[in-house]
Amino acid sequence: MTTEGEVAVLDYGSQYSQLIVRRVRELGFVSHLYAPERLGELKAPGAIILSGGPRSTSEKDAPDVDFEKLKAFGVPVLGVCYGMQLLNIKHGGTVKPGVTREYGPARLITGEPCTLFQGLSHDSQIWMSHSDTVQHLPEGTKVVATNQDSVPVALQWGEACYGIQFHPEVTHSHEGTKILENFLSLAKGKLAKFSITDFKNQMLEQIRKEVAGREVLCGVSGGVDSTVLAVLLHKAGIKQRCIFVDHGLLRKHEREDVVAQFAEVGVPIEVIDASEQFLGALKGVTDPEQKRKIIGNLFLDVFFGAADHVELLAQGTLYPDVIESATSGSIASKIKTHHNRVDRVMELKEAGRVIEPLAELFKDEVRALGAELGIPHRALWRHPFPGPGLAVRVPGEITEERLTSTREADAIFMEELRKSGWYEKTWQAYAALLPVKTVGVKGDERSYEQAISLRAVISEDAMTADWVELPYQVLRNTSNRILNSVKGVNRVLYDISTKPPASIEWE
Repeated sequence: MTTEGEVAVLDYGSQYSQLIVRRVRELGFVSHLYAPERLGELKAPGAIILSGGPRSTSEKDAPDVDFEKLKAFGVPVLGVCYGMQLLNIKHGGTVKPGVTREYGPARLITGEPCTLFQGLSHDSQIWMSHSDTVQHLPEGTKVVATNQDSVPVALQWGEACYGIQFHPEVTHSHEGTKILENFLSLAKGKLAKFSITDFKNQMLEQIRKEVAGREVLCGVSGGVDSTVLAVLLHKAGIKQRCIFVDHGLLRKHEREDVVAQFAEVGVPIEVIDASEQFLGALKGVTDPEQKRKIIGNLFLDVFFGAADHVELLAQGTLYPDVIESATSGSIASKIKTHHNRVDRVMELKEAGRVIEPLAELFKDEVRALGAELGIPHRALWRHPFPGPGLAVRVPGEITEERLTSTREADAIFMEELRKSGWYEKTWQAYAALLPVKTVGVKGDERSYEQAISLRAVISEDAMTADWVELPYQVLRNTSNRILNSVKGVNRVLYDISTKPPASIEWE
């Protein structure tokens, strides 16, 4: 479905393509992502952006664009990274392979006045991620900005066609959103306005059309994504079964909290207690990948075993899941496979029996949608919790004793974060039980007990993360309470690793 006056983003496989859509929506305009070959299907777009991508324009069968159709729309065009190189070629220029890949921060030095950089600093930080670079510039090309080494990083062809060799959509480009805002101003008020209310209504209409009277099976965890999904389906008035699987790897009182949360939003759920099955299957297993595989496969067995027949499966897939789980047929690079992209689910998807209404959204957009649906604030700001549960926060063998220590320490940490007002200032926080024992002193006696690691991070969508500089008093209070009340623990650590190179979870 295309929208008249939308900002159409042609996706050349960049990990950041959907971020462009997101930034445009944040600026108040309708935007969707399209494969380049769908350019001809667009209905009167207001502007077109060509994204970056991992491929080289010099490769055989490199992703292309129908330049004549692009020009025929007569709307502002912006090429980002790969998109800039492609536009330079289409205008008659050339691109050459770089000696090394340029990745990370650089300086944007603006040149002669142009609309794209109106109101920007003369010198600001931008974020690079490319290997090729433009070589020959066609006649009439204007270089409107360079980097700190006087290398062209922004070009202009004609009145409203630009190319930039950096990513304005990422936060590391400090004035990137302003650049996108300036570009959209070239559309001269002809862009379709975006609102979360209109988006919600479109989703409800699309769900009813896609479901077409069939029953929908929906797995819920109490997390933001599955809660918003279940309420959205409920508001659409379709027939659904919501199933919550207790795999014995939940946080303290989590099962009770989830049941109460769904009762509050008026969505019935079925609870399946499969904790004995999961803990039995994990007994003696220490390899993290083997643990994930056991949990993932058993979860699907239990989940699908609860349904005689699956007409449709609803998933709370968000766009970061789609990005990182790029399939072999995609021009994007695969980062990792997510639980909602495993073989059994993909078989259903290929058979047309999976719906993913949230797949175009990022976490903050899902929260905005949830607020529009009337979901309580506390539920919307619940920290993300991994599918394998505490199994990824208890490295080594999973035992009831080790799970109990982790639950108790985690509950204390969450309580201190909430009391101090830091819970909603962090994107995700938790306590992990380390697979080591350390020497300590308790009651004038030597102790040889477990260590707890606390972790709190800020992130937009888990693709990158930084550790939170929590106040010392919060850490002190948390540590003192854990050491004095959690049996078998004599040491508390605070994890100050970024992602990358570390991951958010321990396993």
